[in-house]
Amino acid sequence: MISIDRSLSLPAHQDRTLIEVIDGSGRAEETYTYRRVRVLRDRLAQGLTLPPGTRVGLVAGNTPAWVVADLALLAKGLVEVPVPLAFSAEQAVSLLRDTEICLVDVPGARRLREWGLDTGRTVLPIDLDELAGAADGAPHGPAPSTTPAPASLSYPTNPDDVIKVIHTSGTTGTPKGVRIRAAGIEAVVDSLATVIPDDAFQRYLSLVPLSLLIEQITAVYLPVRTGGTLVLLPPGSALLGTAGARAEDALEWMRGARATGAVLPPAVVSALDKAALKEGEGAAGALFATPAPPFLMAGGAAVDPEALRRLGARGIDVHEGYGLSENSSVVAWNRPGEIAPGTVGRPLPHCEVRLSEDGELLVTSSSLFAGYTVEDPTSRPVRDGWLHTGDRASIDEAGRITILGRLKNVIITSHGRNVSPEWVEGRLRSCRQVRECVVFGDALEHLVALVLTEADADPDLVRGEVLGYAAQHLAETDRPERVVVVADGPELRALYFTVTGRPRRHALFADLVSAHLS
Repeated sequence: MISIDRSLSLPAHQDRTLIEVIDGSGRAEETYTYRRVRVLRDRLAQGLTLPPGTRVGLVAGNTPAWVVADLALLAKGLVEVPVPLAFSAEQAVSLLRDTEICLVDVPGARRLREWGLDTGRTVLPIDLDELAGAADGAPHGPAPSTTPAPASLSYPTNPDDVIKVIHTSGTTGTPKGVRIRAAGIEAVVDSLATVIPDDAFQRYLSLVPLSLLIEQITAVYLPVRTGGTLVLLPPGSALLGTAGARAEDALEWMRGARATGAVLPPAVVSALDKAALKEGEGAAGALFATPAPPFLMAGGAAVDPEALRRLGARGIDVHEGYGLSENSSVVAWNRPGEIAPGTVGRPLPHCEVRLSEDGELLVTSSSLFAGYTVEDPTSRPVRDGWLHTGDRASIDEAGRITILGRLKNVIITSHGRNVSPEWVEGRLRSCRQVRECVVFGDALEHLVALVLTEADADPDLVRGEVLGYAAQHLAETDRPERVVVVADGPELRALYFTVTGRPRRHALFADLVSAHLS
């Protein structure tokens, strides 16, 4: 990641704001210039007297300390193991098993204690005030020096060196680590820089945990590369995908922060679509406090193409993409000016794709991973240089990819009909009162939809809306005949969804759906 160090050190960038922490109204509460972050990075790196290649846990929230620690670990050639704070103790243990040292901020230290993992390993607090040695003790005060002490930086010289171990969440079991190479991150950053305009990162708003690889790339590396600013939510705010988060809150944060770019989960795209419908004409001006709508990116699960079309008609473009950790994140993205709703766009310049005989999407690229820390039945193999993604897809004449669903998630009803649940779920999320949807149907005569709603929603009204939408917009084979309505909440999300928002289908069916089928 030498290119990131060069961008961080560019003279033209030094007095710009790299990190801004906002308060509840969107005003800047703390700011860190490029110069200050570089000083802090170098001083933290100087204290990490570990051999290159050593695995170091990073247990921190979306804080300036996370960013400084990430850059320091890259600079020292250490292997970063970021752990989501939303993980259970069992999941955290699975990632930290081979680490003897952890870097933590205040939320991370608290979570490590709650997991019972603060003993038996070295825990190093990331104290930015102490690193800066600021006389006034203010976290946003001036850096004490513009010439940091030499940090003995030892960036990986071999592009195949592993620099990160990123969790990948299956729908069952504990996560396994995906070993990410230095060259893989460089290739993805280089490719994305050619398809996303630089001004998207003038004020990039981070809404999801920085422990996710895609967020590290879009929230840290691309802003640094373009001289932009990473905007962080107020301390203690619920990040999307974690307990207490609401998709509607993300819309308020984007407006308050005057965001120029963000990556949105599908639930936020649905919330944005509903808000734009409510505003009517002039929705873009009403929803955003910027001269033009922010550059919005979406991924992680299917997005309703009709929602994307409606937003586009109101001047709000959402660029849907596709990626997976085994490719160091992004594979394909809808580029500006060529958005095709329903597709995830064309492959990035460094990627090639093709389909297997059974319609599985295969990917080859310069960013493929270096293997897993542990193999299990959900592992995605690489054969003859091609990653078998496990996703069914189609590719049109223009090279645009449409994801049809997971190979193993195909529903086969008792009538022998094949249905892709993700396709149906993406469309039912457009219903006004639906926050999340999971569809079932294996060995059943007809499909069943489990929908999550606000706590005060009327189940009968929600049920009627979903069935009515399905009757109007879905083919008979894709329509649920029954709708199970459940109030959404943090405990439910923690039990039945992974940290990246994927449903644990077997557990949901056993605990919440099966009783309604008798």
